[in-house]
Amino acid sequence: MQKKISTEPYKGVRDFYPRDLAIREYIFKVWSQTVEQFGYERYDASVFEPAELYRSKTSEEIVNEQTYTFIDRGDREVTLRPEMTPTVARMVAGKKRDLVMPLRWYSIPNLFRYERPQRGRLREHWQLNCDLFGSDDTASDVEMVCLADQLLKNFGLTSGEFIIRINDRKEMTEFYASIGLTDPATINILTRLIDRKTKLPLDDFKSELGNIVPEKAEAVLEIINAPDKENEVTKALDRLGLKNVILDRSLARGFDYYTGMVFEIFSSNTELKRALLGGGRYDNLTGLFSDEPVSGVGFGMGDVSLLDLLESTGKLPQIKTGPKLMIIPTDSKLNLDALALARAWHECGIATAVDYRPKALGKRLQDADKRRIPYVMVFGTDEVVKAEYTVKNLTSGESQTGSFEILKNRLVEETEGRQDGLYL
Repeated sequence: MQKKISTEPYKGVRDFYPRDLAIREYIFKVWSQTVEQFGYERYDASVFEPAELYRSKTSEEIVNEQTYTFIDRGDREVTLRPEMTPTVARMVAGKKRDLVMPLRWYSIPNLFRYERPQRGRLREHWQLNCDLFGSDDTASDVEMVCLADQLLKNFGLTSGEFIIRINDRKEMTEFYASIGLTDPATINILTRLIDRKTKLPLDDFKSELGNIVPEKAEAVLEIINAPDKENEVTKALDRLGLKNVILDRSLARGFDYYTGMVFEIFSSNTELKRALLGGGRYDNLTGLFSDEPVSGVGFGMGDVSLLDLLESTGKLPQIKTGPKLMIIPTDSKLNLDALALARAWHECGIATAVDYRPKALGKRLQDADKRRIPYVMVFGTDEVVKAEYTVKNLTSGESQTGSFEILKNRLVEETEGRQDGLYL
């Protein structure tokens, strides 16, 4: 007997059944509506990029261990994008003479990383990316944090349910210089280690730190553990009313391209250990493509960690998929008549389907209720002859009887404002 192929998806990715996809679309909708209120425009690009794009400025861990990279039939080294920032930097550099700054752009790309699947992290996910190009003012950094803050609030979170952690790569470089650490390569290695600090046992962290800067390890520890209370960005955020902000000198962010402010947001629920989003300033990234770099600041928010947060905090709304009205013919000979009636409902904007199955009426009513279809209409010979119908609300148990015109007005009124399929 031929071996059957598994029904499981590839490890670390997801199938999106209708309800799962509806949840994803809900997340996308809140993302888009929020950032567009801040004046951001949507762009997109291919999932394929030349591998050299990531070798230039992304961390070695991602390039060497986490990318899906292959040689195509033209003998080119190609990578499925693991992040979006290098792509948008390439796009801006390619058209910068035609673009009017500042640019506020966003995208919702599909990203791929070959890593161990675990809570809050998969090998494939979708991510909101927001970037502001053409301004190096501190207000741009502050705006980016305010946008991230508003996104979480628009998903129903309060400021007490998440913490915004801020640091600054430029300030950290100045601190390192004050203790005699000036070699860029050493600082990059040190930054990557500090980015892993919370994932390592303290003794292991100190041991690796001693290997990198044997004479400066204690001084580095004093810097990253310093009880700094504020810098320019945190002062501005406090002025704007954001009180859940912490200046955290141990925050590093793992990408090599960050040059200034970096930030991450974490849930106040300590069981959710992964950052909900993160980003920062990268003033030199477009310089990879041009002698005239364009300053930029941005962040990314993944759908996996966000969904985990919404589910664990009860913030995910009740999602409804499928038709709002199911017509159930009592005889298969009436199926085409039922379809004709369904088409009339379609013209009214009411999502309607017909249950053609030769099952018992009770079973079909149970199935409609199981699928959380709010309305049903039993369609028999009397309905055809009299042109009078009964619509039952499966939620309330109430029934309404009348002509199509009467029922149409009532049903449209009851479902007005809920045509997107979300019952909040």
